Amino acid sequence: MKFMKLGTRPDTFFTSESVRSVSTEVATDLQILVDGCVYHLHKFPLLSKCMLLQALCADSGGGASSGGDVVELPGSPGGAEAFEACAKFCYGITITVSARNLVPLRCAAAHLGMSEAADRGNLAAKLDAFLASCLLRRWKDALAVLHSTRHHAPLCEDLGLTSRCVDAVAALIVNPDTAPPVMSSASPWWAHDAAELGVDLFWRIMVAVKSTGAVHDKAVGDALRAYARRWLPSNVAAADQPFDDGGAGGDVKRVAARHRLLLEKIVSLLPAERDAVSCGFVLKLLKAANILGASAASRAELTRRAAWQLEEASVADLLVPSMSCVADTLYDVDAVAAILDEFALRHAAAAPAPAFPGAMAMSGSPDEDEDDSPTARSGGGHHRRSRSAESVSFDGARRSVSAAPVSQGALARVGKLVDAFLVEVAKDPNMPLDKLLAIAEAVPDSARPEHDGLYKVVDTYLKLHPEMSKGARKRLCRVLNCRKLSEKACAHAAQNEHLPLRVVVQVLFFDHARAAALASVRAGGGDGVSTAGELPGNIRALLLSKAASGSSEDDEAADRAAVDEQRLRALAAGASPGDDWSVEGLRRAASKIATLRMKLAEEEEDDEDRDAGEFARKAGLARSASLRFRAFCAIPAGKPKRVLSKLWSLGRSGVSH
Repeated sequence: MKFMKLGTRPDTFFTSESVRSVSTEVATDLQILVDGCVYHLHKFPLLSKCMLLQALCADSGGGASSGGDVVELPGSPGGAEAFEACAKFCYGITITVSARNLVPLRCAAAHLGMSEAADRGNLAAKLDAFLASCLLRRWKDALAVLHSTRHHAPLCEDLGLTSRCVDAVAALIVNPDTAPPVMSSASPWWAHDAAELGVDLFWRIMVAVKSTGAVHDKAVGDALRAYARRWLPSNVAAADQPFDDGGAGGDVKRVAARHRLLLEKIVSLLPAERDAVSCGFVLKLLKAANILGASAASRAELTRRAAWQLEEASVADLLVPSMSCVADTLYDVDAVAAILDEFALRHAAAAPAPAFPGAMAMSGSPDEDEDDSPTARSGGGHHRRSRSAESVSFDGARRSVSAAPVSQGALARVGKLVDAFLVEVAKDPNMPLDKLLAIAEAVPDSARPEHDGLYKVVDTYLKLHPEMSKGARKRLCRVLNCRKLSEKACAHAAQNEHLPLRVVVQVLFFDHARAAALASVRAGGGDGVSTAGELPGNIRALLLSKAASGSSEDDEAADRAAVDEQRLRALAAGASPGDDWSVEGLRRAASKIATLRMKLAEEEEDDEDRDAGEFARKAGLARSASLRFRAFCAIPAGKPKRVLSKLWSLGRSGVSH
């Protein structure tokens, strides 16, 4: 650390009975009271260099009580220590100036009026020259001087000390020649030292650095992360770390306000480059913003930044604690929903627009999930449209041109991330179903190549909410596409007692259809074998007639179901020679039978207000359908027709009782 010596005379100041004086042959004629300390000094050396003392002595009228005039200097910058150094300079006594005491000395000199107007070569001019020529050209000294300005902030601003130090530090950061020979790989060489500054000074330095454009955005982001790690508590919600400053309510509010200001300053400094800061760091800032009650603009900026890099986040990053007084949920799912909305805008901005205005209308709506056709109920074809698909028609002004397009790999990572997040929030017993579904539907369908993660969400939520109604269970299960479940998930779902019956039937249908298609591929695809999605013509006609009659009256539905069941039995008992009755063909027929049983089960669930006898008869049909389907799945490969006839006889006995 550089220093400068002013004056040549030895130190002759001494203390006698709580009075500081100077040892000379001439009697003192001036008493100065500074910060509770009395100095007995001489007018001539002091008044010749201090314009303030000249004015005060002139106003005192030359009173001469016990040793001369008495002058009080209340609020003198730097206190008695800085005043004594200035007095020694007036006497020519040697004083040492360094980065540690330059600021209080300069402020005291300015307060006493020790400028060139009072005397040539005065203290203020010498300090300014030393600051500019030496201290501000060295990194450690410049930081030390800047750090000490916080104790005299208003006066340093008026004197221009703070601005000069900020500009000097920013210039040293930009200049590569000032970098030390060994630099840290984790952050820029200057980040650790700059993190020791107050938030206002740090913010001014970073603004000056960014304005030059000479420092890469990644280096600025690393410096922001280092500063946040230094001053923001690791767990903002923990009362013992950020808020334990004495236990008083005022202290809690004061510390929270300080942290909130710090957070908002950091957010305002985030570089425009997408990868300048990590998504995990942005989400940590968002957590802190929610807890500290940061401004809406800061939270919106953090939400937008998180959506830019959502594929880089982890589940722990998304678990934002809920600080709402009206919600009892553990996590703030609204914050995650806002991030996903921004992500949907980013995805839609990169996706091609619909070819014509009616394209989106043809893709289906949530109300069309009640369609009675087998394809619609099975989750294929027109699956329920996600929120991201609906956002394609958003206002063009909200398109983010700076966001990078979403690749398919990034989209798949986001899908897995959201499903893993939903598994965690589904464990919350107070999590509303609407919010859970909103998060699940906010991800584009293309982000989920398979629905195993979504099935785990549904299973977790059903286990923790056994009191759910049938309608709520149906709504929850509509997010599942049974075509996208793996064999392991299908095996688990087939034995899941919490799932609605129709979902279990759908799972079995697609599992057997997949097995039949795989067997057909392995066998080379015989001429008489239909594809997995086709049926013999007579059974397909029966199912289509069943789907077309779905809008009839409730009192006729049960009679039609019974007639259709008898017709299907007759078809199965004596099939035409042109139909396929190989093992694969029987499996496909069984799949369509299961679809018909599913429709019967749904009709039974929707007719809860019927009389007890009618309800019991329908329940018997459902039980018989389930028994027949499970028996059909166990048909040996050698004697399909014989076992099939036994299956239908079992079904007749089930209906009769």
